[in-house]
Amino acid sequence: MNQTPPQPARARIVTELRALIVLVLPIIAAQMAHTLLGFVDTAMAGRVSAEALAAVALGNSFWIPTLLFLTGVMMILTSKVAAASGAGRVSETGALVRQGAWLGLILGLFCLLFLNLMQPVLVWMKVEPQLVPVTLDYLLAISLGFPAVGLMLALRGLTDGLSRTKPAMLIGFIGLLINVPANYVLVYGKFGFPAMGAVGCGVATALVMWAMLGCMLFHLKRARFYQPCGLFERFDWPHARTQGELIGLGFPIGIALFAETSMFAVIALLIGSLGAVVVASHQVTINFSSLVFMVPFSLGLAITVRVGHNLGRSGARDAILATKVGLVLALVFAALAATAMYTLAQQIPQIYTQDREVISLAASLLALAALYQFSDAIQVACAGALRGFQDTRLPMLLTMIAYWLIGLPTGCILGLTDWLGPARGPAGFWLGLIVGLSSAALFLGLRLRAVSRKPGLQRGLGQRQAEV
Repeated sequence: MNQTPPQPARARIVTELRALIVLVLPIIAAQMAHTLLGFVDTAMAGRVSAEALAAVALGNSFWIPTLLFLTGVMMILTSKVAAASGAGRVSETGALVRQGAWLGLILGLFCLLFLNLMQPVLVWMKVEPQLVPVTLDYLLAISLGFPAVGLMLALRGLTDGLSRTKPAMLIGFIGLLINVPANYVLVYGKFGFPAMGAVGCGVATALVMWAMLGCMLFHLKRARFYQPCGLFERFDWPHARTQGELIGLGFPIGIALFAETSMFAVIALLIGSLGAVVVASHQVTINFSSLVFMVPFSLGLAITVRVGHNLGRSGARDAILATKVGLVLALVFAALAATAMYTLAQQIPQIYTQDREVISLAASLLALAALYQFSDAIQVACAGALRGFQDTRLPMLLTMIAYWLIGLPTGCILGLTDWLGPARGPAGFWLGLIVGLSSAALFLGLRLRAVSRKPGLQRGLGQRQAEV
C-alpha cells in the first residue's frame, strides 16, 4: 500500500519559520509606520511651542490606549478569517468581515464619544488650565478619524487573516507620506490655511485615518485575489448572533491591551511627584521600550494568523508547531534586544537628551528594561497563539491579575515605600513591571498548554465551526 510519507520534522519547522517571517516583516513595518505618525505629531508640535507639545503629549496618553483597545477587539476577525481560510471556506469570509465592519464602525463611534469626555479627567489630573482647551480640541480633531479606523481594522482582518500582510504595510507608509505634508500645512498655516498648532496635528491624523481606509477599500475592490471572499457581493445589516460572538471574543483582547498600556500611564502619574529628572528618565525609557515592543507585538499578530490558519486546516498538531516556532523566534529577538539595550544603556538616552542626570538614571532603567524583554516576548507570543485558538476570556483575566494585582502593587511597594527596604523610586516601578510581565508570561504559558491539549482541537477549528 503506497502512502505519501509525512514531511520530515525539520522541513516542517523550516516551512513554518519561513511562513512566519514572511508574515511578520510587513506587520513590523506597518506598526512602525503607525508609531511614526505619533512621532511626526510630537516633533512638529514641539516646534510650535511648549504648550502645543504638552497638549499633544497629553492627548496621546488618551487616544493611543483607546486605539489599542479598538485594535485588540478587532483582532478576533484576523483569527476567524485565518481559521476559515485554513479550512477551505474562503467564501464565508466576506460575510464575516461585513459584520466586522459594523462592529468596527460602532466601536469607532463609541471611541469618538469617549475621547470627547476627557475634561473631568484632565481637571482631576490637575493639568494646567491653559492646556485643557488645547488638549480637548486636539482630542476632538483626532477622534473624528476613529470611525475610519474601526472600518479599516475590519478590512485589515481580511487581508491579514488571508496571510496578505503587505497591503497594510504599504497603506501605513502611504498614511505616513500624507501625514507629514498635512501636518506641515495645518500646524504651521501654509498655502492659505490657518496655523492650527496642536489641533492641526489632530486634524492631519484624522485625515490620514480616512485616507488609509480609502486606500484599503480601493485595494480590496481592485485585487482579484479577494474576489472569492465575496466581500462586496451584497449589503448586510448587523446579525445579532455574529455580533455577539465577535464582541464576546474580541472585547477581552481589547481590554487586556488597554489594561497593559494604561498601567504604564498610571506609573507615569505615580512617579510625577518624584521630580523632573525622574519623570524625564522614565519617559525616555518608556519611549524607547515602546519602539522595541513593536517587534514582539507584530510577531504576536503573525502567530495569531499562523495558529488560526493551521488550526482550521489540520488541527492542533500544526497549530502547536506554529506556536513553538513563534515562541523561539520571540525569544531570539528578546535576546538580541536585551543585549543591545544593556550594552548601549548609556548611549540610547543621548538620542533624547544631553542632560547628564537624565542620561544616568535612564541608563539604569534601560538595564532593567533589558531584563523584561524575555518575559514580555513570551507573554506576547502566548497571547497571540491563544487568539489563534480563539481563547480570549480567561487570558484577559490572567493578564489583569498579572498587571494590576501583582505588577503594579509590587512597583508601588518597591518604588514608594520602605516595606522591603529603602524606596527605590522609578527603579522600583520597573522591577514591578518585570514581576508583572513575568507573571503574565507564566499564566499565559500555562493557559496555552492547557488549551493546546484539548482533544476537540485535533479536528481543526474551522471544521468544528462548519459543523455548528
